[in-house]
Amino acid sequence: MEKIYFDNNATTPLAPEVREAMLPYLNERFGNPSSGHRFGEEALGGVTDAREQVAALLHCPAKRVIFTSGGTEANNTALWSAVAAFPDKKHIVSSTVEHASVLKPLEFLEQRFGYAIDLLPVNKDGALDLQLLSETIRPDTAIVSLMGANNESGVVWPLAEIGARCREKKVLFHCDAVQLIGKEPIALETLPVDYLAVAAHKFHGPKGTGALYVKRTAPFTPFIMGAGQEMEHRAGTENVAGIAGLGKACELAADHLGACMSYVLNLRDRLQERILTEIDGVIVNGALEPRLANTLNVSFKDCASGAMVQELDERGISVSAHSACHSGDLDPSHVLRAMAVPETHIHGTLRISLSRFNTSREVDILCDALPGIVAKSRQGVAV
Repeated sequence: MEKIYFDNNATTPLAPEVREAMLPYLNERFGNPSSGHRFGEEALGGVTDAREQVAALLHCPAKRVIFTSGGTEANNTALWSAVAAFPDKKHIVSSTVEHASVLKPLEFLEQRFGYAIDLLPVNKDGALDLQLLSETIRPDTAIVSLMGANNESGVVWPLAEIGARCREKKVLFHCDAVQLIGKEPIALETLPVDYLAVAAHKFHGPKGTGALYVKRTAPFTPFIMGAGQEMEHRAGTENVAGIAGLGKACELAADHLGACMSYVLNLRDRLQERILTEIDGVIVNGALEPRLANTLNVSFKDCASGAMVQELDERGISVSAHSACHSGDLDPSHVLRAMAVPETHIHGTLRISLSRFNTSREVDILCDALPGIVAKSRQGVAV
């Protein structure tokens, strides 16, 4: 049975060029980057080259890039740095649709240390009220933490405007850009962001590797402490092969970003048009806001997400109902709840996320299968 993968917001297939870039550091260049001999120097060279590749994609100085185990650690490190820098500021602003790697630390700070957490709402299209953001920031706000693009709806937020409002209020701005990097251009040399999180596996790099950008003027406290790796910013022997893979993935993204965005957008639009034309009772979540070119989040009236995902999987087609972090949860996601998706539709949501490795033929196979699957799901709900 042919396997077709449309869950790229959960993770992406490893690019062949990335695999090739990693292999030397799993074989002959196996040294510890902190060692002073030639094996260590070879490994350190791989880390240094990767840092330059990440910086080139982000348009920032290489020394502002800190390697982490992924987006979750990067997000936690940014929040920890702000909390540690301003112990008397007990207020944080975020949103109702953030990833769990932001919401869970905020919940911990609230319950364990008495922080006041304001989670900004979104409208039905997934947009933020930027005036409300400005009004919510207080003199005791330690940091504002808002994502660049939503992992479920694909809605992209105006980071320049958000950052400008944070600058006006003299408060730090952290951006979870895990879904944004590799899909939209970003230039940190001009963007008013203090911390920005990256995860390699969201754009054809390896899992377990990420990075945190820290602006020169932003306070920083290590989240993982020990020896002096990563310029004394993150202890622990570096995952050299993973870091090399992240670097190569960034290089590929920088080289192909424009062409890939156009190609994937055409696939996404073809998919969306066919679904809306061939199936009734469909809502495209976030349709009226800027969205990632690769993401389509659709809710089908009187359907069950779990049944549709399973039926598609049995046909070799992989999609998701919501974030992979909640893949075992059959309840509608907090993102859809925040967007006030109607009860008639919210339980029948599919997130279909594409990559440059998908084809128009695969899109057509999915579209050919969906009408019958939706009809079958509706019959099941009716019973």
